[in-house]
Amino acid sequence: MTAAAVRVRRVYDPPEPGADGVRVLVDRLWPRGLAKAVAAVDEWPKELTPSSALRKEFHAGGLSEAEFRARYQAELAEPGAAAALSRLRGLAASGPVTLLTAVKDPAAGHAAVLAALLLR
Repeated sequence: MTAAAVRVRRVYDPPEPGADGVRVLVDRLWPRGLAKAVAAVDEWPKELTPSSALRKEFHAGGLSEAEFRARYQAELAEPGAAAALSRLRGLAASGPVTLLTAVKDPAAGHAAVLAALLLR
């Protein structure tokens, strides 16, 4: 798998049909104000999103980025998440995958952690 096989983008950005491949929403909640038809999401595996408790603690400033990454990776090792991660790896092995998130800086959020795991 090459580095170009997995991308991280904002779900609010318009789809790029020639480059996006499978579009996977990796947020627990549906993005506000975005119609499902406009988002063009192919998959929405909620098992791959950080738990509500972890997300809230991180956004409240209770965790460093390193602590967040470690705890999120531990959550992704749990059986349901591990199975979803394996499926996503399979999709990425057969073509481009775009991880979609509503956060303002996708390169600094959980989607970037997930992308790095997919590229291992």
